[in-house]
Amino acid sequence: MSDIQTLRRVLGETRTLAVVGLSADWFRPSHFAAKYMQSHGYRVIPVNPRYEEILGERCYPDLASIPEKVDLVNVFRKSDECPAIAHEAVRIGAKTLWVQIGVISNEAREIAEAAGLTVVMNRCVKIEYARLFGGLSWFGVNTRLISARRPLWIPK
Repeated sequence: MSDIQTLRRVLGETRTLAVVGLSADWFRPSHFAAKYMQSHGYRVIPVNPRYEEILGERCYPDLASIPEKVDLVNVFRKSDECPAIAHEAVRIGAKTLWVQIGVISNEAREIAEAAGLTVVMNRCVKIEYARLFGGLSWFGVNTRLISARRPLWIPK
């Protein structure tokens, strides 16, 4: 589901995100989205076998290796890898499978929904959080610092 009420509920109830495919490279979208969510109070658990640590958190090779409860599995992998990740998300008891913008896997959706998980697909967790909870100002949007409107007064 990707309606506004579902997105609000998911993001409001979630505390811990496992980010599958999180990169340690600061310029990668996965890194930026995870750092943003971390800075907004979420516990971010990196899942990538290539790294020991990302964003100050221990990195795990797969979802099954995470020793704590995960609310949401955020997937930054190719569509063909999503069904296996959906199976893992079900096995660890996650509540939500969130597949990032540009990635669609109907098979992963069917696996997760059949097990009772909420599925969000082809959406960015950072963008949706910012849109629904007022975080767009983090980029300078709606901060009233940059505007196309003429100011009522001109600073001297």
